[in-house]
Amino acid sequence: MPSSATALLYSSNAGTRAQVRLAAGRRPASDIPPVAFVDCATVPAVLQALGSSRIDVCVLDGEAVPLGGMGVCRQIKSEIFQCPPVLLLIGRPQDAWLARWSLADATVTLPVEPVELAAALAALLREPH
Repeated sequence: MPSSATALLYSSNAGTRAQVRLAAGRRPASDIPPVAFVDCATVPAVLQALGSSRIDVCVLDGEAVPLGGMGVCRQIKSEIFQCPPVLLLIGRPQDAWLARWSLADATVTLPVEPVELAAALAALLREPH
């Protein structure tokens, strides 16, 4: 197991980014190494981070503006070779079909519930990729 994991966190809302970091904690599960977050408020920052850093998982805000996480997910899944798994934050449970269209690996509904977010994040970090 690696000594640390890196999660890209995309949201145009600084409050959402803070909420996710707080919900995930330093370690989302006891068998997961500590997680460091790379915060991105724009799509160019997401693409730059994916191109220059080792990213183990992406957490994308489906409610981000001007480009939501669903569109970003679809783009990176199509354009990034060996794209890391994506946890998509959705506004409503009814948006799950859009998350599937975007090729997201998992979803959590906003506002995030800490136990649910930590479990989803840990599950994606456990998967070999």
